[in-house]
Amino acid sequence: MGYSVFAADLFGAGIRPAEVIDKKQHTGELYKDRAKMRALLEGAMEKARQLGADTHNSVAMGYCFGGAAVLEMARSGAPMKGFATFHGGLVTPDNQDYSKTQGALLIMHGSADSAITMNQFASLATELENSNVAHEMITYSGAPHAFTVFGTERYREDADRKSWQRFSNFLATTLKN
Repeated sequence: MGYSVFAADLFGAGIRPAEVIDKKQHTGELYKDRAKMRALLEGAMEKARQLGADTHNSVAMGYCFGGAAVLEMARSGAPMKGFATFHGGLVTPDNQDYSKTQGALLIMHGSADSAITMNQFASLATELENSNVAHEMITYSGAPHAFTVFGTERYREDADRKSWQRFSNFLATTLKN
């Protein structure tokens, strides 16, 4: 697509959890320590800048836990043009809000997701509206959590294709110079 891409590894060198229990352990540690999560995200952005990335003309995107991390970046006030999530965690911690958010948000969610409920989706919509944050929130019918994970029983080709197309359009319109 012609964009430069930088991937942040929030677990650390050599940590590649393969089992669900291990994934939950590592993500759970970061959910409990938001200051550490933000420090890792800020460190990743600093490294991207050192490598020549224009982080002010950029969009952060993430899937699942990565989507939750993207929303953490948005709440932190990261100076980016946009933030996009695919079936990401949507709950805002009690001591946080979107008052510092600088870019537009694109939230893509499966309406059959039992891990991240439609109540959480609706609460986020209300929160973003009340905070005057530019946002678009899309649901895909019949799509469960992790609807983009190819080769699994949760994969939904239609939702995967439509969400990627919407994300592609989001990039094209958000990153105009």
